[in-house]
Amino acid sequence: MKELVGSCSVCGKDLFCLDGFFNGVHNEKNETICFKCIEEQEESAE
Repeated sequence: MKELVGSCSVCGKDLFCLDGFFNGVHNEKNETICFKCIEEQEESAE
């Protein structure tokens, strides 16, 4: 089952819930972010 949840607030990529698992991150600012963008943010913070 694939259900559209929203889009990445950084790059705009569509984010889905796949068989009950969200393929992104929901942060404390109530934003949804894809895994690629969250990894880039973590790398730039180091």
